[in-house]
Amino acid sequence: MDVNLKASILIAGGSHNILFSLQSLLEPRYRLLLAGTGAEAIALAQASPPELILLDASLPDLDGFTVFKEFKCHVATATLPVIFLTGAPHEEQRALQDGAADVLGKPLAAGTVLARVSTQLELKAARAMLRERKAHFANLLDERTREAMQLQDATVIAMASLAESRDEDTGSHIRRTQHYVATLARELRFHDRHARELTNEHIALLFKAAPLHDIGKVGVADAILQKSGKLTEAEFEQMKRHTLYGRDAITGVEKTLGGTNRFLRYASEMAYSHHEHWDGSGYPQGLAGEAIPLSARLMAVADVYDALISARAYRPAFTHETGVELIRQGRGEHFDPDVVDAMLAVQERFKLIAAKYHAHNG
Repeated sequence: MDVNLKASILIAGGSHNILFSLQSLLEPRYRLLLAGTGAEAIALAQASPPELILLDASLPDLDGFTVFKEFKCHVATATLPVIFLTGAPHEEQRALQDGAADVLGKPLAAGTVLARVSTQLELKAARAMLRERKAHFANLLDERTREAMQLQDATVIAMASLAESRDEDTGSHIRRTQHYVATLARELRFHDRHARELTNEHIALLFKAAPLHDIGKVGVADAILQKSGKLTEAEFEQMKRHTLYGRDAITGVEKTLGGTNRFLRYASEMAYSHHEHWDGSGYPQGLAGEAIPLSARLMAVADVYDALISARAYRPAFTHETGVELIRQGRGEHFDPDVVDAMLAVQERFKLIAAKYHAHNG
């Protein structure tokens, strides 16, 4: 079927002769709306927007350029193609400069009118088809992106759970700690010293990377990970190596990819440095203060709090209140004071997260 069939055209003619001649020429092919004045053309176009407008530059009440400006000012008609009808060369140039789709010189030639009308309608149909395809592909891309992100998230959780499954704790630990980290980051983003780093985008990446903080435990022997009593000095030295194993695993991914990104950087920082202490007494490097990456300082508080409120073979779980107090006592020694202050401000949210992602809840 011809794309032009049944298309609606508004004809705004300044004389009965123009209206009659265009009606006789176009009516066999198109559905027509006829207007003898500018005001009538504006009203018809807004009430029932056509697919094309033929606009006479000379109308009895308003000049065609004023009517054209009205079309452009209303949502319903702003994008409609308009073909100007004029007999003056200076009006032809002005019409094109103002954004008219085309100009037909008077007196009108039937063949030219039919050809130009057909062309504009075909162009309009092609633009509409392109918009639909663009929207379709954009939706398809969004869907594929969401699927890829879901797969990535599931892979990260699966990898982290594999490491956690060999320890005495459960995979619930990684769920809780990633929510603790995000909660601390959202509180700290209002702090002048951390606002630039803790954007919404970066907080989302911290949340995604947090489950990998203990991925290095896959390299530690079961006898050490699952020991119910206190580790010997030699065993503790082996345990501490999980920070190096975690860093090296993520470095391997970066080498495979031929580069890094912020997600991998956060994952590497948390895996390698979340046992560093603010006063420099931690491991593996003995970093102190702001030399410790912010991501690792956030995880340090999240990880220790979760360990404190979780039962171990050698002790029962501490209460939330006791866990918070022990974190507070480590302020400025074990932990970044800013991060501790943030935790104290949101401690009730920590309590809710701990309850929601309790080991028995998964």
